[in-house]
Amino acid sequence: MRRHRTAAGALLTLGALLTGGLAGTANAAPSGTADGAPAATRTVPTAERQAARTFWTADRMRGATPLDPELSPAAAGTPKAPAPSDAGETTVVPGAAPAAFPQPGGPWTGGGAVVSTSGRVFFTFQGRTASCSGNAVTSQNASTVITAGHCVKYQGSWHTNWVFVPAYDNGKAPYGQWAATSTLTTPQWEASEDINYDVGAAVVAPLNGQRLTSVVGAQGLQFNGGYNKRMYAFGFPAAAPYDGTKLIHCSGNSSKDFLFSQDHSLGCNMTGGSSGGPWFTGFDETTGTGLQVSVNSFGYTFLPNRMFGPYFGDEAKALYDKAQTS
Repeated sequence: MRRHRTAAGALLTLGALLTGGLAGTANAAPSGTADGAPAATRTVPTAERQAARTFWTADRMRGATPLDPELSPAAAGTPKAPAPSDAGETTVVPGAAPAAFPQPGGPWTGGGAVVSTSGRVFFTFQGRTASCSGNAVTSQNASTVITAGHCVKYQGSWHTNWVFVPAYDNGKAPYGQWAATSTLTTPQWEASEDINYDVGAAVVAPLNGQRLTSVVGAQGLQFNGGYNKRMYAFGFPAAAPYDGTKLIHCSGNSSKDFLFSQDHSLGCNMTGGSSGGPWFTGFDETTGTGLQVSVNSFGYTFLPNRMFGPYFGDEAKALYDKAQTS
């Protein structure tokens, strides 16, 4: 998990979680200063895309490790608070009691759509194999995966050999490996790795003549939906005590980070590898469906068993719109 201390002077170490319409009235929430900047995009060369599927053998997938980077104090310190959004809530749809204490993650045994829409993300970063989590979402191109920004680009470098493996199962890819044709992130993550906008996306190529969401299904999304909701978070943590072989989940009442970001906060002990896994509101345990409103992103060293995810505001919506029409 990305973990950082306060900006009070000590080295700010962040361990990555590497291993994510109807209209209504929204609560005031961050919008940021995109200034019309388009989503940052990398187009994946055809040769790399074709090679990625053979590169990721079962042994390489099992051996992929969580990325555990350090960020500078400037990148990890107190971010500028985004301005309230004037936009209303936007929901994109496909066809319990509050938790008193942070809840440990546990294997998801409920079945439903989340089993096939969630998956592990594998890529090469600075010469080594690494992994994250991701989720297939409803989209015009039926080929869009939402993940974290640092799961597509980090320390100035775009990841290569990027594939999405829905329903990953201990080296097995029951629905195949879906190679990215392009990867995208927000302008704010591209420019300064601002943790408030740690959102990424990928458009994946058809596999065996079919598009991603026609095979695995898709989850809806919600943008500018406000804070303080019951949430479910999913991912494939690969750092101890987890090993990346199972879909893990946490659930509970979320809150807004009162420290240094504008992110959602949720009690959860998922570890490295879960970055990019989806957070849902309105999640139905019977069908395994909900509306994705964030992704696993980071945590503070002094707040164990609590993780944070970026607010899906106007910038995340612009990123999604760019991805789904690519």
